[in-house]
Amino acid sequence: MTLDRLNALPAAEAEAELLACCGSRRWAREMAARRPYADAEALLVVAEAVWWLLSAEDWHEAFRAHPRIGERKAAPAQTARAAGWSAQEQSAAASAAAEVAEALAEGNRAYEARFGHIYIVCATGKTAEEMLAILRARLADDPATELRAAAAEQAKITRLRLEKLLVP
Repeated sequence: MTLDRLNALPAAEAEAELLACCGSRRWAREMAARRPYADAEALLVVAEAVWWLLSAEDWHEAFRAHPRIGERKAAPAQTARAAGWSAQEQSAAASAAAEVAEALAEGNRAYEARFGHIYIVCATGKTAEEMLAILRARLADDPATELRAAAAEQAKITRLRLEKLLVP
């Protein structure tokens, strides 16, 4: 997909493409409505700005579009493209030693019980052990702080996925 093609798509098709980058329907709709983008950097700047204007429920919708760290199955809301990206991003967790995989699963359960949403971390370039350490540290956060931390991680994921989307 090129930026010119994304700019030229009908709104519904542009939203569908953007939804693979971030599972918030409102974010995708807002991004599609702000086209055309002059260049990739403009797209990335607007993507970040729009993300931080969204509500907590919009953020939660985006979180629900991800599989849990360490799980191989895609979240029900994921598109095939997003599921492929998730698998690639979490490849280190998928190949973790059994004890680390079990600790991630246990940590995921504790995190969800504490915060009411899945653990979101930009997994690209991180080992399973690093993701587990981050999860354990973030369990000490208060809910408001953690929601912002998860949203910041989602913003990083969205940026990486937009960059992948625009690779011709």
